[in-house]
Parts: sequence; structure tokens; C-alpha cells
Amino acid sequence: MTRRFLFVLGSSRSDGNTELLARRAAEQLPEGVEQQWIDLAAHPLPDFEDLRHDSDHVRPTRGNVALLLDATLAATDVVIVSPLYWYSVSAHVKRYLDYWSGWLRTPGVDFKATMAGRTLWGVTALAHEEQEVADPLVETLSNSAAYLRMRFGGVLLGNGSKPGDVLGDAEALARAKTFFAQDAPLARFPYETD
Repeated sequence: MTRRFLFVLGSSRSDGNTELLARRAAEQLPEGVEQQWIDLAAHPLPDFEDLRHDSDHVRPTRGNVALLLDATLAATDVVIVSPLYWYSVSAHVKRYLDYWSGWLRTPGVDFKATMAGRTLWGVTALAHEEQEVADPLVETLSNSAAYLRMRFGGVLLGNGSKPGDVLGDAEALARAKTFFAQDAPLARFPYETD
């Protein structure tokens, strides 16, 4: 399968530090690798309604839910581009991930089997020098990947608060040059052993 990257932008601000860092990393992808960028602020999802135990699941055929479902299913690599908001992913991204729960039970989708073996990545900018404060965001993505038996490429972290600050983070920009070239291992929950 030809690699196809879906970049899910979860910031409330367009062209923010997290998106700038993600675009720097995406510039390094080989020519011919497809990229699709979807801004969740421009394509908002309605509040997620948990219908997991109801029987009337239907596949969405139009609107932003259908757009994101189809883009997610078509991607070999899903990149969550979310600033660190209150030490985790943004509300936009959390809502998108909540929809994964519904897609698990959507007829004809076989979401868990389809996503197995694909790769989940993250990109975030934070205002702290201490990157450990982003651990909850990293764990959210890693555990989501583990549940679906996806690969997890990790999270590219950059420092920035004011617009454009991340472009002064030389270490983050250097990591961006090779971020998507690394091997992504199969994600595992922290309690799993080899």
C-alpha cells in the first residue's frame, strides 16, 4: 500500500506553532507520498453521542464526520497535530478520537482491523521547557494506537507559546527533519510485556 499521511489539525489557531512544526516535518516526506490536511476547527465535528450499545449504527455519507472517517480509513499514517492544552490533546482532537469509538461499531467499516498495522504519530508544541508535562498527551496517543494494534511513531515535541516561537526551537526543527523516517514499533500498553 502506498503511504498516505492524514494530518489532523487540532488547534484553535491556524498556522500555530504545532502546525508550523508539523509542516516542517512533512516537508521531509519523500516525493510521491500523499498528504491530506484536515483542520478540525474548519471542519468541526458535532458532540459525540455514544451509541456503542445501540443497534442503529449507520455509516455517515456526508458532512465532516464522513469526511474524517473516509480520510482516516484511507490513511496509512495518521498524524495528530495538537498543541498541548491542559497537558493533553485539544478538545477538537479529543472529539475526533471519541468518534473512533463509534466507528468501531459502524457496519461495513471494520475500523479496528482496518487500522491495525497502520501508524499513529503526534506533533505538539508546548510552552514548558520541561517536556515531561506532555506525557499525558503522549500516553493518550500511544494507548489509542495500542488499542487498535497500530504502530506508534511517537510525538514530535517543540517549544513555543507566541505565534512562530517554535521556529526558534533548533532542536525541534532538527528532529522534524527525520521524524517520519524513523521506524514505528507496534504500540503496546504499558502493562504489556514481550
